[in-house]
Amino acid sequence: MSRYTGPRMRIMRALGVELPGLSRKKIERRPYPPGQHGQGRRKLSDFAVRLHEKQKLRHYYGLGERQLRNLVIEAARAGDTTQKLLELLERRLDNVVFRAGFARTIPAARQLVSHGQILIDGKRVDISSYRVRPGEVISMLPRRLENTHVKSALEDTTLPLPGWLERSSAPIQAVVRGLPDPGSILFELRTQLVIEYYSMRL
Repeated sequence: MSRYTGPRMRIMRALGVELPGLSRKKIERRPYPPGQHGQGRRKLSDFAVRLHEKQKLRHYYGLGERQLRNLVIEAARAGDTTQKLLELLERRLDNVVFRAGFARTIPAARQLVSHGQILIDGKRVDISSYRVRPGEVISMLPRRLENTHVKSALEDTTLPLPGWLERSSAPIQAVVRGLPDPGSILFELRTQLVIEYYSMRL
């Protein structure tokens, strides 16, 4: 299954949760699923609840189904599957660029990375799934800092900087100080249900 490129608000309304990394918009005006019967009452089955939690992760981080499945397998081999899965997802370069405040959403951060605008320890990296390590320094090409969208993202203080990242303003860069912890994600997630969803399919 390829990466979803359709309306992001539709996804958040369908899942009933705001995903800051997916879109800057809010669902408070229409907090019900899209479609003709979106406002009707419905009881979700156990499978649907697990599927919803899995879809939150997949759409928030912009992953394909196979990518997420492979990460779950990798996390399961490490021991504590729930904690390791979130750590692997948070360490993706496109997510780190977003969490460091260089872009307003993960799709925008992914575009910065794929266009070769992001540097790690002074070297250009254009792979969104690159996994950052403690001690690495993430920065941008100097000419990119003049971009209006980048400037507005850097000035935005709405989203908190996670404890495992440290950002400086002179020069503008972020340093990975440690490994992400499950409590640093920006939306409510029952990770165990995601593991249960895949445990029936692996």
